[in-house]
Amino acid sequence: MTARFVRLRIAGFKSFADPVSVDILPGLTGIVGPNGCGKSNVVEALRWAMGESSARSLRGGEMDDLIFAGTAARAARNLAEVTLTLEGTTGIAPPPLHDQDELQISRRAERSAGSDYRVNSKPIRARDVQTLFADLASGARSSAMVSQGRVSALVNARPEERRSILEEAAGITGLHARRHEAELKLRATEANLARAEDLRVQLEGHLDNLRGQSQQARRYRELSSGLREAEISLLALLHARARLAVERAGQ
Repeated sequence: MTARFVRLRIAGFKSFADPVSVDILPGLTGIVGPNGCGKSNVVEALRWAMGESSARSLRGGEMDDLIFAGTAARAARNLAEVTLTLEGTTGIAPPPLHDQDELQISRRAERSAGSDYRVNSKPIRARDVQTLFADLASGARSSAMVSQGRVSALVNARPEERRSILEEAAGITGLHARRHEAELKLRATEANLARAEDLRVQLEGHLDNLRGQSQQARRYRELSSGLREAEISLLALLHARARLAVERAGQ
C-alpha cells in the first residue's frame, strides 16, 4: 500500500484563527475561493508541517509571523499547530513507529518560543520529519510542491538541479540525508577516538611517573620498616644495659 495524505488540520496558522480540518480524498482535490481567502495558506500550512524552515518562503519575515496575528474583531493567537495525517505508512516512519500504518505528523509553534514536531504524539527531530517525507518523494521544497513560477524555474534549471529533482522523484533524497548524517556521526566518532588516543598517551606518561613514585614509596616503606626495627632493637639493648648497670650498682 502506498502512503498518502488523508487529512490536514490547521489551527492558529496565518489566517486560520479557528481549527480547520481539510480532508484530502483520493483523486484530485481542489481548493477554490476569492482572492485573499487563504487558499495559499493551506498549501503553506502543509509545507510548514513537512519541515519548511524558512519563514520567508512562507511569505513571513520570521516564524512568529506564521501565527495568527489578530484582526479588529479577533485577538491574536499565541499558538499555531498544523497536523498532517498519512495512511499506509508501515515501514516508513523511524523507530519505534516503524509498524504504524497511520501517522499524525504535527508541528506546533508558540510565539517567541520556536516550534517542535511530534509524530503520533511522540517528539521527533525536524531532520527526521524531512527525511520521512524525502523517502515519500515529497517534502516542503520538493518538485511535488509546484508554486507560482516553479514551472519556469524547472525548465531553466541547471543539470545538477535537474538531477536533484529526479532524485527527489525517485525517493532517494532521504538516503542521501541519512548517509550525510551517518558520515557526520562517523567523523564525530573519529574525532572522539583521536581525542581518546591523545588522552591515553597523556595518561601513559602520568602512569610512568606514578610507577616511579610507587617504587619510591615502596622503598621508603621498606626503609622505614627497617629503621623502626633497628630503633626498637637499639632501645631494647639500651634498656637492658641500663637495667644491668642498676643491678650492679645495687650490689
